[in-house]
Amino acid sequence: MILKYDCKHFPGDRPCSFHKSEGVKCDTCPHYEPVEFKILIIKLDAIGDVLRTTSILEGLKENNPNSEITWLTRSNALPLFVNNPFVDKLLALESFDTNYFLAAENYNVVLNLDPSPISSAICTKAQGYEKLGFGLDEKGKVVALNDEAIEWFEMGAFDDVKKKNTKTYQSIIQKIAKINPKEFEIILKLTEDELDFAKNFRNKIKIANNKKIIGMNTGASPRWQYKQWTYHGFENLIKKILDETDFYVFLYGGHYEKERNLRLSLIDYNRVINTGTDNSLRQFFSLLNLCDLLVTGDTLAMHAATALNKKVVLLFGPTSSAEIETYGRIIKVTSELDCLGCYKMTCDFNPNCMSSISHLRVFNEIQKSLLNS
Repeated sequence: MILKYDCKHFPGDRPCSFHKSEGVKCDTCPHYEPVEFKILIIKLDAIGDVLRTTSILEGLKENNPNSEITWLTRSNALPLFVNNPFVDKLLALESFDTNYFLAAENYNVVLNLDPSPISSAICTKAQGYEKLGFGLDEKGKVVALNDEAIEWFEMGAFDDVKKKNTKTYQSIIQKIAKINPKEFEIILKLTEDELDFAKNFRNKIKIANNKKIIGMNTGASPRWQYKQWTYHGFENLIKKILDETDFYVFLYGGHYEKERNLRLSLIDYNRVINTGTDNSLRQFFSLLNLCDLLVTGDTLAMHAATALNKKVVLLFGPTSSAEIETYGRIIKVTSELDCLGCYKMTCDFNPNCMSSISHLRVFNEIQKSLLNS
């Protein structure tokens, strides 16, 4: 039989992409890759966490070169994996078809990095020879499936343990996944069309290629209102940049930042550019790629900018600064309040962790970071 149905590139119901593009058949195809090792990754929430968890992919492939990796996530996170060279299959939690794939396939490794009941239930029901991370016991309670997962389990259960942590998220999940520790990058690959989209945007507003662009991601998810810096912090920082440099400022955000970014753009129509708050996720990433440095809280934009190899000035409030891997590109700015890392969603302190960060301090960090580039 000519057909090599065990190849990872063959979808089963149609010709593979290499047959379409090159006309090759299986018996002479140089791209033939038999599936020898199957890995299922379960990572559902939140979208920023899904993105930073892609940092395990290169390590998994390094350990298992001939593996096929399937990633199960929520539908809103699927665009993260466009052009991702390490993920072979994507499954959406909301798709009914996903249930059939999970019932039919046997995996060598099932990896669930979230101790959430739904993720753990999926991990328990999936068929796998080795299961790592978290699952459910016979009473429906979440349990750690390997010793390496206990540390992360306890950090999620006890605020004081979480606050004392000094390890990065990447190092913790590498340990759970049994990956050799290394600074593996977050994976976010723009397509040629996406690069052209950003280039056309820059050309349209006529910014010379030698001009520096300071990006400002001005918001955060409504759940974490104190991940975002204050309006006046951004306002004063923009004025300082305009007064003392020839940099441009690009404003980034989503639906919740629409009014805020419109107001900030009024400071200077020529040098403060509102990139829009109704872009698709991939368009947002494309436009983010235009900035030389991003000022942001602990957000999806921060993880995306890190993956795009940007410099970042990262402002911390209620979440752990220790968990963020800097990759030598991130400058962490934290308040001097004792309550940092509280993980509270509301706060009545005045000043609070974010309002106590001065725009002058952030400006100095911007200059320092760009001078070292």
